Amino acid sequence: MRIFRSLGWNVRIARTYDGEPADCIVGLHAKKSAKSILAFRRLYPERFVIVVLTGTDLYRDISRSALAQQALKAADRLVTLQPEGIAELPRALRKKTVAIVQSVEAVPRIARSRNKPLTVCVIGHLRHEKDPLRAAYAVQERSGDGAIRVIQAGKFLAPRFERLVEREMARNPRYRYLGELSRANAMRLLARSDVLVQSSRMEGGANSVCEAIACGIPVIASRISGNVGILGAAYPGFYRSGDTEGLRALLQRAITDPRFLATLRKAVIALQPLVRPQRERQAWLAVLPRNGQRSP
Repeated sequence: MRIFRSLGWNVRIARTYDGEPADCIVGLHAKKSAKSILAFRRLYPERFVIVVLTGTDLYRDISRSALAQQALKAADRLVTLQPEGIAELPRALRKKTVAIVQSVEAVPRIARSRNKPLTVCVIGHLRHEKDPLRAAYAVQERSGDGAIRVIQAGKFLAPRFERLVEREMARNPRYRYLGELSRANAMRLLARSDVLVQSSRMEGGANSVCEAIACGIPVIASRISGNVGILGAAYPGFYRSGDTEGLRALLQRAITDPRFLATLRKAVIALQPLVRPQRERQAWLAVLPRNGQRSP
């Protein structure tokens, strides 16, 4: 919204396309927006269509859903949220695809007190694809020395996670769930944390990782395409997706080895140009049509 308006566009957000005239439509999620995309294309065959692809698009729906596939073919441009996602598309579609990493207006990092336990945050709505309790499971087996705590924020998108969170808080003194936070409060939680854990099984390009990079917060992440696409294949803070022991080992290193945490922070800070708003603005400027029309 902010970037599009800064480029001179009047922007209207709609859950589904209602037939109102527009120069361009941007669909978020190929499968979920497919009917809107196809309706717009029928009404305005000469106008520009962009589809932004999510993790469930790239790593599930586009290989299964005929509707999602129709939306991809109807689009003039496809956008992934990190470059690794382009390889998931059929070759015929890659030439009209661009990767645009989400930008973030950073908040200052709040320095850690030496006398406090390592604070690990997990930020994002709780659903299966996010593997949201992996960090909590990774700190279950520690002795009660208070050297680490996991703080989680996000909305329950599946009822079973409410039960799992209640059970985890009852048995795990190192885990605390805050509920759904406003973006401002979520950013404050991130800024006062020592580490972000991004534990997804499937991810198009996690906004929380971009936020951590902008704030200079070290990230420990599952080694999946969506995380590798942002952090880079050589990033030293990856563990195998779903591997509680692997995550536990990295968190233990973060507690006991200041050099490891410093290495993660240095790697994250080196990535900050990737998430600067001006970079995303320039990328969208290159994607959006000048006059709403398709190229001849």
